[in-house]
Amino acid sequence: MSKLLHILASPRGAESKSNALAAAFVARQQAEDPTLDVDRLDLWAEDLPAFDGDPAAAKMTFFGVGEMDPVKARAWDQVASITQRFLEADHIVLGVPMWNGGVPYRLKHYIDIITQPGMLFGFDPERGYFGLLEGKRATVITTSGVWAPGADAKYGADFHSNYLEWWLNTIGITDVQMVRFQPSLLSADPQAGYDAALAQLNAL
Repeated sequence: MSKLLHILASPRGAESKSNALAAAFVARQQAEDPTLDVDRLDLWAEDLPAFDGDPAAAKMTFFGVGEMDPVKARAWDQVASITQRFLEADHIVLGVPMWNGGVPYRLKHYIDIITQPGMLFGFDPERGYFGLLEGKRATVITTSGVWAPGADAKYGADFHSNYLEWWLNTIGITDVQMVRFQPSLLSADPQAGYDAALAQLNAL
């Protein structure tokens, strides 16, 4: 039995196009494979702890800075517990709207919690950073209200899909399918763009 982790990065519920597209894709995956185990992670409903002094200090012990005392160990155990849910998935599905050129802050918060040495990546002075999650795949649906590939600079810049693809590759997920619904507000026929994105997802 394979496991799919559906991460919702928009707080807009049914009004969110990224949520709707990702949900439609997940539903199709379930229809094609009734044994598929789907874990739905709504980042806006999760109690995500602050990645502050203690977990940050615990992380640095892996780079030779300080020692893992009981306080740091407890903080690290909490990080490991949250990360385990991500590690258990074979397929990651992300629906992500663009916020101010980048990703919503709750998604960035989640990424900063789980992207840890020995869990999602390794490090070697000669080799540098290397991902540990080989064999997994990701489907990323990105949406935006104005910016689109090739848009004039007055409509913004993309620190959104570029960041997500970089992050997934960094942790070892290189089988990444990117589907865009961009833009929606400037298009003469946004429904046609939505339908095209949905058709692309259905064809994956």
